[in-house]
Amino acid sequence: MASASLSRSPADETPEPIIERAALHTSNRPLLTVGVMAATIMQILDSTIANVALPHMRASLGATEDSITWVLTSYIVASAVAIPMTGWLSDRVGSRRLFLTCVVGFVAASMLCGLATTLPEMVAFRVLQGIAAAFMNPLSQTVMLDINPPSKQASAMSIWGMGVMVGPILGPVIGGYLTENYDWRWVFYVNVPIGVACFAVLYALLPSRPVSVRRFDLFGFSMLAVAISALQVMLDRGSNADWFHSTEIWIEAAVVASAAWMFVAHMMTAETPMFARTLFRNRNLVTGIAFMLVVGVLMMATMALLPPMLQSLFGYPVMDTGLLLVPRGVGIVLAMAVAGRLIGRGADPRAMVGVGLATAAATLWIMTGWTLEMGARQFVWVGFVQGLGLGMIFIPLNVMSFATLSPAARTEGASLLNLARNIGGSVGISLVTALLSLGIQVNHEELGARLPDLGVMGNDPLVASITGGSTDALLAVANSIVNQQAAMISYLDDFVMMMVLTLAALPLVFVLKRPKGLAPAKADPDAMGH
Repeated sequence: MASASLSRSPADETPEPIIERAALHTSNRPLLTVGVMAATIMQILDSTIANVALPHMRASLGATEDSITWVLTSYIVASAVAIPMTGWLSDRVGSRRLFLTCVVGFVAASMLCGLATTLPEMVAFRVLQGIAAAFMNPLSQTVMLDINPPSKQASAMSIWGMGVMVGPILGPVIGGYLTENYDWRWVFYVNVPIGVACFAVLYALLPSRPVSVRRFDLFGFSMLAVAISALQVMLDRGSNADWFHSTEIWIEAAVVASAAWMFVAHMMTAETPMFARTLFRNRNLVTGIAFMLVVGVLMMATMALLPPMLQSLFGYPVMDTGLLLVPRGVGIVLAMAVAGRLIGRGADPRAMVGVGLATAAATLWIMTGWTLEMGARQFVWVGFVQGLGLGMIFIPLNVMSFATLSPAARTEGASLLNLARNIGGSVGISLVTALLSLGIQVNHEELGARLPDLGVMGNDPLVASITGGSTDALLAVANSIVNQQAAMISYLDDFVMMMVLTLAALPLVFVLKRPKGLAPAKADPDAMGH
């Protein structure tokens, strides 16, 4: 039965009539869901959990401040390069075997990362970890769709989405706690018991899709891998290399453009390209990919901006910063749970995406008015509402993207959506970081030129009490104030840019097509026990 349901064209816009039957059968769906979500959250956490431990790693591994960032970059690059292979590997070796192998590989690589004694060792083990993690995300999404009947797939996507969206928020909190109370190596060791339990559940309950042999598009994969790798390295190195004032960045940009052009040309002309060309004729999938780029920017760029802003400008310690970001995660979880239920009851997911984007844009507009005199309450409620907006975007997008795909195309569709979200996150982080750095320089010059005469400032009783009448102290105080204000203005400028990007994505809502199969389906009497 599973084989028959998975044998259709990869990008069929009009799936077979909706039957209330899961594509794959498992004896214990709730327990398998727990196992799949454990794998998802485990690998998502590792994209951010190591961030706060970098200073401790640098001292232990004898690395420089610039080179230690390869601990993060190697994981991101390896994961992004490997994701496009998911569909082919799943067909070739079987989805069950591939998933189990990834869990074992991820746990083993995590243990090796914890045991690493030099930076080259750490980078090599992080590459292995990133490759294993790359396949787990699309596979987990596909499994959640395959083991649930159509009427429950929206709820399944809300559960899956909670792990994907909340993981990056919880990562720094958990990483900070483990680093401060134990050792940075526990950032990686914590994956071992979770991974072992996850493997046991998946081994016992995970079904497999039918295996089918198809030729691997080596040239297409190579060009895509080169383009993604060069893009990720360019984005990571851009700030340190002064972007396009550097020959290195120009070379990397040229490699990205050349490899991407050859990949697109190959996709259009090859007999058996890496991705079925019919996938890109699916309106909802292509629009979903565009939206995922925006979601990646909103999610990861905001997470890159808020922690340093809260710590450097508002003086919050690491753990308090993490706690201030938790309401954002609570909002995401709540919105996803509600979105899944609303779609299951026949609500139009396009309206939900529009409301989510408008909510996210509104909160970003509020953030453009933040000041240095604010209290914690503003961060809490704005973060919570922004989380609601992101949650309302993510689940309807995934549901609409997959509802117009046949089951056979789900793994490839999932890999494209996850790749788009990863690239959007990388581009977003680099973009806001670059604009922040440039803005601080420009704003510092402009504000410095507007300072009143230092002699007049020195006569102010408050300033005099702080500086003790010292000119050097007066200069230091003035420079500190200018730096603080210049940084705050730069953060606000980044929020403006993100708000404009969010509003620019709103018209894409009208491109989406509401699939006919989203209304609650009638149960098949013969499949109630399936």
